[in-house]
Amino acid sequence: MIIGWRLLPAREKYPLPPQQITGKIADQLNVDLSEPERDAVALTLHFAYGAAAGATYGLLTPLPLLPASIQGALAGVALWVGSYLGWLPALRILPPATRHPRRRNLLMIAAHIVWGVTFGVINRKLNSEDQ
Repeated sequence: MIIGWRLLPAREKYPLPPQQITGKIADQLNVDLSEPERDAVALTLHFAYGAAAGATYGLLTPLPLLPASIQGALAGVALWVGSYLGWLPALRILPPATRHPRRRNLLMIAAHIVWGVTFGVINRKLNSEDQ
């Protein structure tokens, strides 16, 4: 995400979603965080959310219906859709992805595909009978 963010035009280089989400929730809870604290909390929560999503993926995909990379990529896109067009706007934490620039959405979709492919392949390997 950070590499892709650096390639965006200046007007699209506002904070990435993990920082935005953390800032919004901290504001809603009236918690004052310094920038380093916000960044640390954002990173921790982002990895925790990814781990929870990965654990859910592992439970929901016991059968290898598709190649692991494709199944994982689809899971990554589903996670993006559910988050950025679903629960985040519904809870008024972030505006829907339809209100963000196309390049930022492509960056976020690509990051979720990378997560999904990586997790899909690792999950399949960990669950293979050939271990």
